[in-house]
Amino acid sequence: MQTNPPSPAPPYSSLVAVGDSFTEGMSDLLPDGTYRGWADLLAGRMAAQAPGFRYANLAVRGKLIGQIVHEQVDVAAAMGADVITLVGGLNDTLRPKCDMARVTGLLTDAVERLAPHCKQLVLMRSPGRQGPVLERFRPRMEELFACVDDLAARHGAVVVDLYGAPSLADPRMWDVDRLHLTADGHRRVAEAVWQALGYDPEDTEWRTPLAATPPPRWVARRIADARFAREHLLPWIGRRLTGRSSGDGRPAKRPDLLPYDDPHG
Repeated sequence: MQTNPPSPAPPYSSLVAVGDSFTEGMSDLLPDGTYRGWADLLAGRMAAQAPGFRYANLAVRGKLIGQIVHEQVDVAAAMGADVITLVGGLNDTLRPKCDMARVTGLLTDAVERLAPHCKQLVLMRSPGRQGPVLERFRPRMEELFACVDDLAARHGAVVVDLYGAPSLADPRMWDVDRLHLTADGHRRVAEAVWQALGYDPEDTEWRTPLAATPPPRWVARRIADARFAREHLLPWIGRRLTGRSSGDGRPAKRPDLLPYDDPHG
């Protein structure tokens, strides 16, 4: 029986990732205390296809879309990478007061400044877990994603729809802070972007919902809720009240577009 040869890998030799904690890699925590995340995983795969592959990750946790535009966009554009990923604005939508016209305007500015300086710009409809807390912010999120779709159509960007993936809506894909994906969640995001860029799938089932398991008992849920409030919710509220961010003073983990090396082997 004749089989078709595998399709050639796209000719991408460099990647720059722009954004916030989602792209920095929280909460894909490694034994040495650093975060890996989907962008690092994607870069590793792309590097295996292209000798001399270069990678930069400018993302910093806690950044709002205005900070991403002012601190990362021009830097990324100047690097002239083949692929640029841009994910931002979700932190803004989770603020009690959010000017969505300003957020979408800044995102538009970012796309207009990045698109001419890469072969392929990648945008995303960010994943959203199930649960009552996010329901109040869902209209803002969907307004942001409608802007993403429109910008992609106008500028030839690829949109990776994580929001519509059943697997990533599952609470088991999210860390105890309920804001960041687990290692398996990041792996699935890397697979989604990999496929969107035209590479042959390694996991055709990344969207598939997880197998059902018995729900946790009432006591376990209350213990988890208390831990979440103590370790994550209260500190988050404290930062909002004092105007601080988890990313204040924190540099990008890969600020330069350099040949890819995996520090974790």
